[in-house]
Amino acid sequence: MTTIDVHDLTKEYGSTRAVDRLTLSVEPGRVTGFLGPNGAGKSSTMRLILGLDRPTSGTATIGGRPYATLREPLRTAGALLDAQAAHGSRTARDHLRCLAVSNRLPDRRADEVLEETGLATVAGRRIKTFSLGMRQRLGIATALLGDPPVILLDEPANGLDPEGIVWIRQLLRRLAEEGRTILVSSHLMNETATYADHLVVLARGRLLADVSMSDFIEQHSQARVRVRAGDPARLRATLLGDGYTVLGDEDGGWVVEGARAEQVGAVAAREGIPVLELADERASLEQAYLALTADEAEFAASFPTT
Repeated sequence: MTTIDVHDLTKEYGSTRAVDRLTLSVEPGRVTGFLGPNGAGKSSTMRLILGLDRPTSGTATIGGRPYATLREPLRTAGALLDAQAAHGSRTARDHLRCLAVSNRLPDRRADEVLEETGLATVAGRRIKTFSLGMRQRLGIATALLGDPPVILLDEPANGLDPEGIVWIRQLLRRLAEEGRTILVSSHLMNETATYADHLVVLARGRLLADVSMSDFIEQHSQARVRVRAGDPARLRATLLGDGYTVLGDEDGGWVVEGARAEQVGAVAAREGIPVLELADERASLEQAYLALTADEAEFAASFPTT
């Protein structure tokens, strides 16, 4: 079983502590979303896992070994950290063939991953002519080149068109179903919610959450119910009288804060008020994330008051 294990990891750049005694494990068979505000330490952590930076203290291993000690690292872990890193004067195929040779991979793997990422028709074009979305696809092809059990991607949907976003979503789910260990950093909350099973959230280099997607939303959202009734005014008055906070919604119904559907249903039944719609509402991933990190953003804009 190939996991990513980080133990007591710390990285300091001068007087700045980018990663602060971080401990976590990324398990196989699921997509782990890696979230946090700008400056939270996500990119620094990924660089430390991949041996691109040395930790000030602590350890980061893949399958129990530091990445730098792997003889053929692309066979163990593939990564996309910077889509602009590929040499612009090389063709896409030559870029991948060079990497394949360095890890004793057959030439055919270059064409296989170009096909898988939708770049087969532009394999002979120089990378400097590629759009950002095409470079992203090439970076993902590079991560897949060694058919590795571990994949790390930093903002993989950046620059992709709608078709590309759907494709990366399906790709991540398939890779996880194959039992691979997938770590994906992103700022796109709604997109992360479509593919992630588990979440790791950082702020100021520290771990804020390491929990399943469903538990994260449950822990960081308030119970609320949406209800429409045959006598909405009487239902509202009754709920207010019972101490609930009742807000109007766009459809002419009510949103009851801090309540469950069974509680609101019981109030309506007690008063003999017909109920037309009654449903618990859950916060979105974005709402839950903002609730957790509201005081942790390093760069926060202020909004003018009117």
